[in-house]
Amino acid sequence: MAFSKDQLLDRLKELQIEFSQYEHPVVLTVEAQAKYVGNLGGALSKNLFLKDKKHRYYVVSALADTKVDLKVLSQRLGLGKGGLRMAAEEALVEILKVPLGCVTPFAVVNESARHVSLLLDQGFKTQEYCFFHPLSNDMSISLNAHGLDKFLKSIGRDPSYVDLEANPPVGKDQPPDLAAFVPSDAPILSDLPVKAPTQDSTGKHVSAASNSAAVAAKAVKPSGNAQNVKEKPVNTVQPSIPAADAGNFVEELLDRASALLLSEISEDSIKQHSGQLGAEVANNIKKCLREDLKNLATIFKNTAYTEGFYAGTRYQPKRL
Repeated sequence: MAFSKDQLLDRLKELQIEFSQYEHPVVLTVEAQAKYVGNLGGALSKNLFLKDKKHRYYVVSALADTKVDLKVLSQRLGLGKGGLRMAAEEALVEILKVPLGCVTPFAVVNESARHVSLLLDQGFKTQEYCFFHPLSNDMSISLNAHGLDKFLKSIGRDPSYVDLEANPPVGKDQPPDLAAFVPSDAPILSDLPVKAPTQDSTGKHVSAASNSAAVAAKAVKPSGNAQNVKEKPVNTVQPSIPAADAGNFVEELLDRASALLLSEISEDSIKQHSGQLGAEVANNIKKCLREDLKNLATIFKNTAYTEGFYAGTRYQPKRL
């Protein structure tokens, strides 16, 4: 059974680890979190759940202003430039047992995460205290590196702090300096659909759900249930939700729904269905748009999660 927020807080108290807790609305980015706890003096953290090509998993936890280059980090682990990628949401839920936006070093408390490698920013040791989500992003807790270490050691983890901004050369005579942090085993997962993340035109990581949605985003046609309704191809907007922009996401949905609505209304359909036209059109729209909108929603959700990590490169809190 997965650890809950309350169980984690109780464990910290049992270990006599000093911490402060702050409840706030659900947040998905470092910038959003900063609105509620950014003025309290501690350092904010950004966290990422990654996987390599052999399905081994990593949690990278860093100060919000630490610049983390995934290509460099991949090389330092001995995985090549493209060896690391965002882990799928299904793996996040099954392995770390937390939803999107809730990745933290505390998530390795679950037995299902025993094979996950945890890399901590050495910058944490320079801070009086740092903020993390306690397995839930409706709260932030602050504690120092000593307290974090005490917790990790209590679950059999030896805290590993590394310079995440370093870029040492890797070559024949210079082996990868972080190769020891590559997990020796991969977790055994149930049969999950693989959603390998890619990069969009701006170079940002996005979920591979974008790829499946792109295939689904072809011209939408009315349902074949209405025999005499003329089928008109609709020029719909391709799913191109930028970052986690809710406004653009809503506009995307409205454009697709409006286009399909217009395609469903014709002289033939009006004559055939008369007073039942509204119900018929509504049913056809639901059938045609259901899967497409699910794909768009998945893109938005996964991109929001990814942006939560990369937002930390834009938010620059003052070091204590």
